[in-house]
This record gives sequence, C-alpha cells and structure tokens, in this order.
Amino acid sequence: MRRDAVPLVLILKSALAACLAWVVADEVLGATSPAFAPFSAVLMMQVTVYQSVWQALRYLLAVTLGVLVQAVLGFLLGAHLWTFALVALAALGVSRWRALGAQGAQVATAAFFAYSSFVSAAASDARLVELGEILLLVVVGSAFGVAVNLLLLPPLRLRDARYGTRVLADGISELAGDMAAVLREGPVDAERTDAWRYRARQLEETVPQARAAVDRAWESIHYNPRRLLWRRSGPALPGHRGVVEALGRASEQLLSITRDLRPGAGGDRLGPEFRTGYGDFLAAAAEAARQLGTSDGGAAGPHPPLESVEEHCDRLRAAADTTPPAAPGDFPAHAVLLVDADRLLEELRHARDALPAAGDG
Repeated sequence: MRRDAVPLVLILKSALAACLAWVVADEVLGATSPAFAPFSAVLMMQVTVYQSVWQALRYLLAVTLGVLVQAVLGFLLGAHLWTFALVALAALGVSRWRALGAQGAQVATAAFFAYSSFVSAAASDARLVELGEILLLVVVGSAFGVAVNLLLLPPLRLRDARYGTRVLADGISELAGDMAAVLREGPVDAERTDAWRYRARQLEETVPQARAAVDRAWESIHYNPRRLLWRRSGPALPGHRGVVEALGRASEQLLSITRDLRPGAGGDRLGPEFRTGYGDFLAAAAEAARQLGTSDGGAAGPHPPLESVEEHCDRLRAAADTTPPAAPGDFPAHAVLLVDADRLLEELRHARDALPAAGDG
C-alpha cells in the first residue's frame, strides 16, 4: 500500500467501525447514550493491529476504573457538588498510573460521563444500569474498532523499515562520497572538515528515526493475519534492525574521521599517496553503504562492494607502512585515520552480516 494512501484507508476504516458500533448500540441494544460505542471504535483505530489490541485493553481498563471510582463515591456519598469534586480528584489521580499509558486521560473522562448518568437516574437500580451500559458500549465499540482494523486491510508497515534503513545508508554514502572526492583532489582545509563534521552529527540524529521505523515495522506484524503472506514472499525484515545498528556505529566512525582530517589534528600532514588512497577507501565505503541500504537479504556469499572496501583498506595499511613520520618521534597522522578506517570497515561487515540470506525471516 502506498504511504500516502494509509491516512485515507484509516479514515474509511474508522468510519465503518463507527457505523457498525452505532447500529449495534442504537438498534440492537437500544442504549440511551449510543455515542459511546462509535467513539470507542474510532479511538481504537490505530496504525497497527498490535496498537489497536493493546490500546483497547488499556482503554477498557481506564474506563472501568473511571466508572468504578464514580460508582463507589457516588453510592457512598450521593449526588453532590463535593462528591463530583472528590470523583474528579480520584479519577485524575488514577489517570497518572503508568500502566494506562496514553489512555490514562480516559479515566477522568469516563468518571465524568458516569457521574452525569448517575445523577440523571433517580433509583439506585437505574443508576447501576446506566453505569453498566457505559461499560457495555465501550466494549462493543472497542471490539468493532479492533475487528475492523484486524480484518479489513490490516496495516503492515514493512516499507517503513526499508525506508528508514535506506535513508540512513544513503546519508552515510553521500557524506563518505563527498569526502572521497575532495581527498582525491588535494589537501582539505578546516572549513571543509567543519562542514563534514556538521553533516556527520546531523547523520547521527537520523539513527533513532531509523530505529523507530524498524520498530514500527516489527510492531505491525504482531497479530496481523497478513504476516503469513509476508513470511512467504516478504523481505528479510529481521536484518534491518542489525543493519541500522551497524550503520549507526558507522556514522559515528565517519564523525571520528572528520575530526581526524582537520588540519590541526594532522590532516594537513598526510602524504599525497595516503590521502588519495583514503579517498578511494571512502568512495568504496560509500558504495557499500548505498547497496547495504537497498538490500533485503543475501548475506551469504561474497559482497562485491565490501570486498572493494577491504582491498582499499589493505592498500592503506601498505601505504602507512612506507610513510615515515613528519618529524622524529612524531606520531604519524595517518595511523589514527587507519584505525578509523578499520573500525568503519568492521561496522560495514556487521551490517552485511546482519542481513539474513535471501528467503530467511
């Protein structure tokens, strides 16, 4: 399903669930306040089936607690303004319970509606019926909301994982590629390395977004009947989590490289052979990151772009062995950059190994 079609589908499903809940509440149950049912149905229409189920359970718990708070205080103290004040205080206090999550506010909402129904009924039996009706309508509405989301085009957010991984990988690829092009041309100045460092820090901020995208994809599989089709023909989703983590660490290594390339850190003392070779290494790493971001599987066997990175890293080691320090006793600047290169290569290997063989998952 296209990303821009998801909101429209959610609206249509919400409207259907609300209509079904209203018909049952009004026509079948003959409820005095049938609006509770469609309200609950729409509230349960979440972006994933997993969220619908868990939010429904929390919502039912929150409403039950709100009704119980009102029932206990109402029957004990009667219908008075100060009773309502105590109901409000108690309900708002209970709503802070962390187990209720985002549905905590529904405790007070349910308590207020329950109090309204309580004072509108004269006899105790009628009051109990009114409170019980609220709970029944909430159950009906929640059931329709979850059922419609489960049975009618249940959302499967696998593209979120692919998109999040690709955005992170493309960011690494673009930065490494730009750095490679400049290093091949000649020495870099402080302004250039500062710009790279700024981009690397921005790149690190995309890592949590990529993790969240993968988490949404995993969440959308739970309780989703479409997962059976996904297992037969879908992408290797388990690999995306490992790829994102490895690429996140790779972005940290790029940040370290930008710092070590600064003129004040020794980047101005690199020999032409090593500097050009480092550019070749980063260019190969850029291509490897790009292809890792578009892969859904196939970790088994050689990975040509990564083999190219390994070859260029070996050449850097050879160049470093033949490059003397700029001054006696001076720690060669290329030694630090070589460590950075080894670590970047290692993270790219982790990303490759995180991808299961095609057909797994």
